[in-house]
Amino acid sequence: MNTLRNKVQLIGNLGNDPEIINLESGKTLAKFSIATNESYKNAQGEKVTDTQWHNSVDHL
Repeated sequence: MNTLRNKVQLIGNLGNDPEIINLESGKTLAKFSIATNESYKNAQGEKVTDTQWHNSVDHL
């Protein structure tokens, strides 16, 4: 069976300090959230900034 692997690069701001979790199995996880912003002008010519939050849990 083929292994699928996806790669995503998010550039933004951390919402808070990462939470480090040590599992009983010896593995370590990091939980954090990143805010990314997109800016555009609406029909009235006003600048609008849309912020989206991305939650992540990663193995260290």
